[in-house]
Amino acid sequence: METQKNNPLHGVKLEQILTELQAHYGWEYMGYQIKIRCFTHDPSIKSSLKFLRRTPWARTKVEAMYLEMLRKRP
Repeated sequence: METQKNNPLHGVKLEQILTELQAHYGWEYMGYQIKIRCFTHDPSIKSSLKFLRRTPWARTKVEAMYLEMLRKRP
């Protein structure tokens, strides 16, 4: 537990990350930043979760985008 106390992703579900990113940026911007079909063609939380759970490189990019969003928040 001690090693996770400074990790902003600890305890945050992928669905929450996607929901917050979508509310903050919208699908169009997310698809522009991370070029994956689940963001650019008929996007939904469900399709994005399915893709990101089996695609580690894409999940890493989404998590990085989320951390950047958190860093820029006032």
